[in-house]
Amino acid sequence: MDGTSGSLSADRDTTYQASLPRLSVTESAAFQGQYVGRDIAAGLITGVMAIPLSVGIAMMSDYPIKVGLATVAFACLIGWINAWIKPGNFVGCPGIAAGLAPVLAMGVASFGMENMAFVIFLTAVMQAVIWKFNWQRYILLAVPAYLVEGLLAGIGLKIALKFSTFTYELPAELAAADTFLNGARIQMILISLAGLGLFLYLFGKFKYIQPAVPYFVIIGMGVLLAQFVQVPMLHVEDVPLSVAVPVPHFDSATTWVYVVGFAAMLAIIDVIEQVMSNAAIQKIDPLKRTCNSNNSLLAIWIANIGASFFGGMTNLDGLAKSTTNRLAGAYTKFSVLIVGLVVTFFVINPQYLELLPKFAVAIVMMFTGWKMVAGLMHVTHHGPYAMILAILTGILVYKIGIFEGLLVAMAIHGIVHYLVYTQVDKKSAKVVVSNYFSNLKKITTES
Repeated sequence: MDGTSGSLSADRDTTYQASLPRLSVTESAAFQGQYVGRDIAAGLITGVMAIPLSVGIAMMSDYPIKVGLATVAFACLIGWINAWIKPGNFVGCPGIAAGLAPVLAMGVASFGMENMAFVIFLTAVMQAVIWKFNWQRYILLAVPAYLVEGLLAGIGLKIALKFSTFTYELPAELAAADTFLNGARIQMILISLAGLGLFLYLFGKFKYIQPAVPYFVIIGMGVLLAQFVQVPMLHVEDVPLSVAVPVPHFDSATTWVYVVGFAAMLAIIDVIEQVMSNAAIQKIDPLKRTCNSNNSLLAIWIANIGASFFGGMTNLDGLAKSTTNRLAGAYTKFSVLIVGLVVTFFVINPQYLELLPKFAVAIVMMFTGWKMVAGLMHVTHHGPYAMILAILTGILVYKIGIFEGLLVAMAIHGIVHYLVYTQVDKKSAKVVVSNYFSNLKKITTES
């Protein structure tokens, strides 16, 4: 689990050298001159694709769009710098995660935006501890991947339903007071359906070749259509970005307890999503380099601590942007620096984002939500129990809340295993606990 491209065996190194004569696996993960052209092109494509996705995630998180984009730009810079020292993966693209958007929105509602900087700071500190002791190995034992897929499915459903309202929203002057379904609204619904159908068609056609194509088309089509048809447009609040120490303002001990629990949940979900993303990113790496999840966590917590000083959000290497980055031609993390520069342009010039109609953002986010729900299909190979628990987790997250749903699902998971071991396998409680810690020790030994 701790291997990097620099620690590949001599035989494997020889294989790489034979198949790719110009490549040395000891070269930097952050920049290689022979791939600079491809990395720049990939960064430009991925950067443009990241804009509507990041805008939608910021809106879902109840964060200012400009702050969300600034988080992405900063995370890209940290990811590129970290690649010079301790590369986690080689083509992964950092940014704000859709899976954490409703969690952050819940934090904003519970603690207020004025306290979220401290919550992110506390989350980053917890991630730093996880990184220091490589505890991500144990987290995956306590919170199995199929439970996380259920959690993300519940969150994905929330995202898809929230943004579905944009597909029939009208400008105030076109909304009729006496009827909901007037001519303008029917037109808006038809436009949204046509856009969604086109997006899905293009994604199916280009997902293995150039997955950024549907994003480019829906953005371009939306901007062009808005010149001729009156549709609701994105509004970007040009909030000032300033650096300040993240100081908490909590007035009760109970709130402090809840904040610590909330930050722990946020940290753990962020870590698990990164580990799962790394497993997928490793499979699509063009040079088959080995990912190091713990090194990725280093970049995450540094970026999160930095973001907390300007009121930013959490980050991780998202699979959608990472896949686009790879298929666009990226070979090193230099492409991520280019992504950061593209996003920075819109941080400095947020007025250009107001050319984007809301229905185009809705299509991107509804598709993102659906992909998270469809992730339940990954659970099928774990068996019927895992599938049932994943679906139950998704329902709980959607119905009673993310924090509460996750805790209830984990409690059910623990109780089921305890009953199976004690009632079916006839093991004593002492043996069950002993076996659990033996598994932890085994993980430590294997790592």
